[in-house]
Amino acid sequence: MPSAMLSAVLEEEPDLYEAFPPHVDPTGITILTDSPPGKKAPLKTYEEVQPLLQQGRKRDLKILIRENSWPINSAVRASLWPALCKQHQHGKSMLDGFYWDMVTQVFGTVELPDKPIMLPPFVEATHCLGYHLTRKGRAVADRVVSVLGYACPDITYSPSLYPITAALLHFMPEEECYHCMASLVASKEKMFITQTKLLNEVTWKTVMQIAKKHAKSAAQHLSRLSGAIGPERIYADWQWWILAALPFPHLVRVLDCFFHEGIKVFYRVALAILILFHKHSTNQNSEWYAEATKNGVDHAVDKFCRNMPASPTKLLRTAFSIRALSSQYISRVFIKTEMTLKSKQVITGSRLVRSRSSDNLPTSQSQVNIQMMSHTLTIRERMSEETCKQMGSHSPGPRALSMGVYPIQAIKSQILDQSDLFTLWSWLPVRITMYQPVLLYTTEEHGCSLTTFYVRVEHHEPTLLMIKTCNNEVFGAYCSTRWFERNQKDERGNRQAYFGTGETFLFSLYPERAKYPWVGCSANADGKAEERVAHGSELFMAADSKMITIGGGDGQAIWMDENIRFGKTDRCSTFNNPPLCPSGDFEIRVLEVYGFSGA
Repeated sequence: MPSAMLSAVLEEEPDLYEAFPPHVDPTGITILTDSPPGKKAPLKTYEEVQPLLQQGRKRDLKILIRENSWPINSAVRASLWPALCKQHQHGKSMLDGFYWDMVTQVFGTVELPDKPIMLPPFVEATHCLGYHLTRKGRAVADRVVSVLGYACPDITYSPSLYPITAALLHFMPEEECYHCMASLVASKEKMFITQTKLLNEVTWKTVMQIAKKHAKSAAQHLSRLSGAIGPERIYADWQWWILAALPFPHLVRVLDCFFHEGIKVFYRVALAILILFHKHSTNQNSEWYAEATKNGVDHAVDKFCRNMPASPTKLLRTAFSIRALSSQYISRVFIKTEMTLKSKQVITGSRLVRSRSSDNLPTSQSQVNIQMMSHTLTIRERMSEETCKQMGSHSPGPRALSMGVYPIQAIKSQILDQSDLFTLWSWLPVRITMYQPVLLYTTEEHGCSLTTFYVRVEHHEPTLLMIKTCNNEVFGAYCSTRWFERNQKDERGNRQAYFGTGETFLFSLYPERAKYPWVGCSANADGKAEERVAHGSELFMAADSKMITIGGGDGQAIWMDENIRFGKTDRCSTFNNPPLCPSGDFEIRVLEVYGFSGA
């Protein structure tokens, strides 16, 4: 070790025991310094970082965190990590004492139990990493994770949750750690911690996909070395390269960035590990090539991470210098992978038969399978003409003829109850009610962003949009065409303003209960299509980067802004509807968009 670096370590050593809480054993923690003192600008203090947080200057904060390689025993993290986690908080902040009330509720006392705590089933026992926590520290981590499991019953599988909890406890007390984890788990804008087996699988398949494009040589090298076991098994352990194998000082620097930017930091670091491993194992005389051929590439990559030849700064620099790897691209790969796996899950889980009859409807066998595998409700088919005339075209009743079954109880809507869903499904085209519904997008889970809306929804056809306003009005639209059509161009190369078909319709469920079909439906029924339906009555769907519109001509039936927060509704020529809420302007409380698997 160079003398300057050694002196730096010796100077820092006395502060080591003061830098960590009492439930951490610092004797095994190594301090790494990336360069001799005086070579770089002084590291930023939390007082210098705090204004960027308060002003919401996320990009400036991101650059600062990436560039400031605070040593492992820096006091900055005791303030920085809680502040970074708190910015992702969703909903109201927890009151002081809330955690201890939860502890008392779960354990009956705030005293740490003598016996081991039974951890929630979503934890993997083999990956309950404590790092440098003492025996008491491990018990504290167990308790935090257990209370999280009690407070968040929707978590079904989350192996990374325990290690991240343990890492946080190295720099803060128990209650603050819980608040940080609760913020990360509930975050809407960014993903930090996967909470189901499906999403856990999506993450490693995402790493594999982006590696093939953005670390191509390294991915090909890994594939060659993987031999008979195949690269999939190697990528399945990707997060343990970071959480379990990297030296603790490296992990802490990665977490500095992770707590601000989310799981995309882990993706980049995983690619950086592959790139560095490729660099050090290409030569057949290298120790890492020998390790891979002798014990398998999975063991070689794990051992390489444990003996990481690059400093924390070099590792992060490699990760963040991967060109053209945008968050949007990662999101697209992730969502596409998620949708593919969900589709397979639906098909295999319900034994749906994918073969179709000649008229492109599900076969009778697939209908029987749906009925056998799900809670079902019978839906009536079509209104008789007499019923139509009696009730008016805007207020269709139940269909008179039996048309099959549909698993309505598969939908867990935050907007509609079972009665409203029954009504809505009776208005859908008959063939669509045969398919399995899939929740593609909800503001409750995916945040309020038109970009995210398009990424998750645009390739599905048809889609069902349901809106609940802050005044509790409920309305929406059945959209017959993909939202991707907004990008299509006409023969002159111009983007088409409107798209869609006459199968599109509007609906309102509260305060009024009504269906508003295309005006062309009644015109065609009267044999007066040419006379009654003008171009202004065929404006079904329109969209761009700033807004979404459904219905046009003399007004817009539904218009939403790019933040999916505010909207307006007017009468329009396409559907001849009244405004769908009394005031005409609305603020969105919840938006849900459903697709139909196999449609």
